[in-house]
Amino acid sequence: MPDDPTVPALVRDWLSGWTVARGAADPQPEPWGWSIDVGQPRHPWRHVLPAPVESDVRTLTGATAVPWTWLKLFDVDERALPWIGPGWHVDVPGHLMTCRLRPERPAVPAGYRITTWSRGGVVRAMVRTIEGEYAARGQIGVAPGSDGSLLAAVDQVETAPEHRRRGLGSLLMRTLQSEAHAAGARTGVLVGTTEGRALYSALDWQWHAPMLSFWYDPSTPADLPIGGS
Repeated sequence: MPDDPTVPALVRDWLSGWTVARGAADPQPEPWGWSIDVGQPRHPWRHVLPAPVESDVRTLTGATAVPWTWLKLFDVDERALPWIGPGWHVDVPGHLMTCRLRPERPAVPAGYRITTWSRGGVVRAMVRTIEGEYAARGQIGVAPGSDGSLLAAVDQVETAPEHRRRGLGSLLMRTLQSEAHAAGARTGVLVGTTEGRALYSALDWQWHAPMLSFWYDPSTPADLPIGGS
């Protein structure tokens, strides 16, 4: 399995910005990583393990009783699936990535306009058509990193299906990156989907580690045979 000694610090940096972006509570240290009180109906808790080991994962997933608790395992591959207890479901995989930020002035595709605003350490960007129809959105959370300098965690970047493949994802990312730089951050960090990884790589984001993601609901039939021996 992957074993990058820099991953735990990068995960902690990501959580610093992610909790700001989502308005979640500060990450609480655990022997195996961090627990976060997210406070949403389908996301009450999140447990994050930057360097998971089998015994911790088995104990944690076996003791979970709150539906829609989320679990994030970094730097492991699918061979870790048998560690997961019953009642858990596999979500889409993720990719931990970082980028050096710089000022940018991306061109806005014809027929669209973009607006940005900042509140409480969160910068949001919205792309609409000239007529005002929603097309895409994204946000960043700016927070101190493990070395004390500001970083920016990119979060919830999405484009409406009918507006994809028109350069809006690149526009959003470059705008958010530039806004983060203006706010004092010099490093960007994110956990993106496999689909998004191609876009981020094209924008000079560096890949560091895979992430396995799970959510807990014992009332829903399992979608994959996890929880094996």
